[in-house]
Amino acid sequence: MDRIFNMDNKFFQFMGRIADLMLLNVLCIVCCIPVITIGASLSSMYYVTLKMVRDEESYITRSFFHSFKQNIKQSIPITLIMLAAGVLLYIDIGIGRSMEGMAGRVLFVMFMFMAILYLMIFIYIHPMLAKFYNSIRNLFVNSLLMGLRHLPLTFVMMIITAVPLLVLLVPDGRIAAILTLLLILLGIPLMAYAKSMILVRIFDKYIPAESEETPSDDLPAAADSPENDPDSKGSDPS
Repeated sequence: MDRIFNMDNKFFQFMGRIADLMLLNVLCIVCCIPVITIGASLSSMYYVTLKMVRDEESYITRSFFHSFKQNIKQSIPITLIMLAAGVLLYIDIGIGRSMEGMAGRVLFVMFMFMAILYLMIFIYIHPMLAKFYNSIRNLFVNSLLMGLRHLPLTFVMMIITAVPLLVLLVPDGRIAAILTLLLILLGIPLMAYAKSMILVRIFDKYIPAESEETPSDDLPAAADSPENDPDSKGSDPS
């Protein structure tokens, strides 16, 4: 009987994790409302989910706003750039589809290729902002390079990112309704948590072990010195 009501029981751990993701979902959505804070909100969400994957998180709200405050200055320009690029890509793809003949097909394929590169950057840039110190320019460059360097894992994360669209393709109305409800309650953080399980494996390759006195040759120096914090950022990959 004691095992059933033990808070270390797998069931209670699972329900606790679900509750954490629901809270994180509310925090993320609320902090996205001003639009220009979308980047800071997503980065803070990844800051928490990356800690969750490592079983390092303590207080969800405190960790979220710690990262939000730390990254707000860099995240606003990133958000504006990503929004502007996304709108331009949407318009360009529409133009490519509307054009007839070979020129239209070539432009459509070219713009779709650019959209894939855009998605790669989108997948990596917010987790990297949460994890690494670097300039905005280097965050964009390294997000693209990391996406290309780890292409198979990037493809898996693209599929995870596309889950909300895939739900629309479910033929059974009841199943689709259940999945939609789950997306509403857990959606963004649940996908971030799934991607964080992959991102942890990737990021570990670029973070020198604590026992090493000097960073690896394939890592640049940090843009800023890490703060005196157990979750301090590392330097970006080159």
